Amino acid sequence: MTTSEAAPRVILRPLRQGELSEARDPASEFDDFGPRPGYSQPPSCRLDDDFGSLAVVRGDRVVGSVGWRWMRWGPSAGSRNPMIGIWLESLARGHGAGTQAQRLLVDLVFRHTVTNRVEAHTDVRNHAEQRALEKAGFTQEGVIRGAQWRDGAYRDGLLYSVLRSEWSAHRGDPTS
Repeated sequence: MTTSEAAPRVILRPLRQGELSEARDPASEFDDFGPRPGYSQPPSCRLDDDFGSLAVVRGDRVVGSVGWRWMRWGPSAGSRNPMIGIWLESLARGHGAGTQAQRLLVDLVFRHTVTNRVEAHTDVRNHAEQRALEKAGFTQEGVIRGAQWRDGAYRDGLLYSVLRSEWSAHRGDPTS
């Protein structure tokens, strides 16, 4: 791809009524978490809510969503951090949209909350998501053994994180 053929820029915005409301077609082995009804009512887009989601828009169309669920590693509120995730339609994969969307979400979290850490988790065999997370500034921390029930068995995952100090040093343009 030449620079004049650059992929359309990704933006995040609140999901609207009916967007992504259809059941998701399992286009890859990592989309098989069981039947998902989609979003008949848009989920929260407030970063301080326990969980929420935003639309991933590339060009003029919604191609997926990014979401978060707040976790806690210790007893104090200062130990709270979001675990982020992403889903993209199969045609949007492999073109940098996932990396851009996850960078944008991390940037939003660090700009609008006081959390010190953002986490992500992926299947040990999901090499595309591992590359996207690493390009987005995440560091792999280790294997989470048997943590995810998927496709009739417990699966190992990889835990990734990025810290506020790392993000501040590396941030630059979150869409690049």
